[in-house]
Amino acid sequence: MDAILSQKLKIAFFDAKPYDIDTFDGIQKDPSFQITYFNSHLNLQTAPLTKGFDVVCIFVNDTVTKEVAEILYQNGIKLIAIRAAGYNNIDLQAIFKKIHVVRVPAYSPHAVAEHAVALMLTLNRKIHKAYYRTRDNNFTLGGLLGFDMHKKTAGVIGTGQIGKAAIEILKGFGMKVLAYDLFQDKAFQAKTGFDYVDLDTLFKNSDIITLHCPLTKETHHLIHDQTLAKMKQGVMIINTGRGMLIDSRALIEGLKTGKVGYAGLDVYEEESEYFFEDFSNSVITDDVLARLLSFNNVVITSHQGFFTKEALHNIAETTLNNIKEYFMKQNLPNEICYKCSTTSCPRKTTGQCF
Repeated sequence: MDAILSQKLKIAFFDAKPYDIDTFDGIQKDPSFQITYFNSHLNLQTAPLTKGFDVVCIFVNDTVTKEVAEILYQNGIKLIAIRAAGYNNIDLQAIFKKIHVVRVPAYSPHAVAEHAVALMLTLNRKIHKAYYRTRDNNFTLGGLLGFDMHKKTAGVIGTGQIGKAAIEILKGFGMKVLAYDLFQDKAFQAKTGFDYVDLDTLFKNSDIITLHCPLTKETHHLIHDQTLAKMKQGVMIINTGRGMLIDSRALIEGLKTGKVGYAGLDVYEEESEYFFEDFSNSVITDDVLARLLSFNNVVITSHQGFFTKEALHNIAETTLNNIKEYFMKQNLPNEICYKCSTTSCPRKTTGQCF
C-alpha cells in the first residue's frame, strides 16, 4: 500500500456495518481512495447507486445477477472486490470480459476452523444449556451428558486452508480424522496423520462431519436425504462453509428421526434475508429457519465464523491491496478466473481467461 495512485478511485462499499467501517477507515490511508459506505445490500434495486464509481466492494449477501452485472457495466464499474473468500453470489458468466473480480482467499482460516470446533464442543457438552441453567440458579446436570471426542472419528470435507486448520485442531483432541477433497495434499496428510477417503466412506464412519468446501454445482446440497441415510445414527453435522451445502429440509427430517443427533450451523441456505441484521422484535417468517431454531440439539450462529479482529484486519488489507493492484496494472493473484471459477488458474496471467 506504499505507492500512490495517480487517479482518484471511487469505491461503493455495500452492506457496510460499523465494524467494517472502523476497520477499513483504520487501515485506509491512501488519499487516492474515496470510499462511500452504503448500509444496503447490492442488488437489482440498489445497483443504480453505483453510477459514478469505479469499484464496488461487496460481501456474502450482496448479489451480482445478470441484471445487476449489466447495470454495473453500464455505470462504468471496472472491478468487483469481494471482501470474502466465496463468490457464489456472483454470476461470473454475466461479467465475463466486462468486469474483473477479486476476492480474499485466506483472511483467517484459523478463525473459521476454531468456530467450527466451538460449535462441536457447545453441542457435545451442552454449554449453551448449562449457561442458561446456572443463570437461573439451577446447578443440576441432568440432560447435559456429552461424550469424549478423544478417539472418535471426524470427517472433514474440504482440505483447503480452513479444513487443514480444523484437522490440526481435531487431531489435537486425539480424534481419528477422515478427509475428502478432489485435490489431495499428500504432504500435509503425511505430516498431520489423517486418511483421505471417498465421500461414502467418510459418511459411513464419521461421528462428526464438518464442511469446509466451496459451494459449486457439484457441492450444492452435498448433504441431502440420500447422503444422510449413509451416516451413523446420531451423527453431528457442522457447517461453517456455505448454507446451500446442506438441504435444510432434509436436515430437519434427519433431526426429527434422530439420524442427525446434533447440528451446528454458522450458515443457512436463505440467510441473506436475516443474517447480520436484528430481527429481535420481529417474527421469523422463514418456516424452515424457524423450525431449525426450534430444535434443542441445533446451534445456529449468524455467519460469525470469520469474525475475529485478525480476520477483519486481513480482509480490509487484502481488499484494498486487490483494488490498488488492479488499477496499478500489477499482477492480480486474487483475481477469479472466469472460465475456471478459481484464483489459481495458470492461464490467468496470459489473459486467456478474460
